[in-house]
Amino acid sequence: MKEYKYKINGNVYKVGVGDIENGIANIEVNGTPYKVELEKTEAAPVKVAKVKPAEAPKGAEKPVKPVAAAPTGGYQIKAPLPGVILSIPVKVGDEVKASDTVLILEAMKMENAIHAGRDGKVASISVSQGDSVLEGAVLITLA
Repeated sequence: MKEYKYKINGNVYKVGVGDIENGIANIEVNGTPYKVELEKTEAAPVKVAKVKPAEAPKGAEKPVKPVAAAPTGGYQIKAPLPGVILSIPVKVGDEVKASDTVLILEAMKMENAIHAGRDGKVASISVSQGDSVLEGAVLITLA
């Protein structure tokens, strides 16, 4: 039971809040127990704000890449978090191993090495150096 102290109109109240089950809360005020029925309210719809980069690196003003449509077949390497593409050390047609770094992503002023995740051949690269990407955006597809 969580306990709180309230001062209302000069009077001190010691309030304990216990379990809440099926809309009934077990409350204790100055040692006297009460069962309090909670008002049922409809959950307000959650608004999701769009992610906007704080600043573009080196004066580049490129738009944020949306999550690309999934091409059929192939293994997709996706952005694990929003950021800016610093470099892409591979090109289409390159053979890569699971542990190979295929892209460097800057996020929160840190460079993150993005690895292939599996062996394969680079089938397509969906981003360019300097692009801003959102979490989940397809970066590279392996065949």
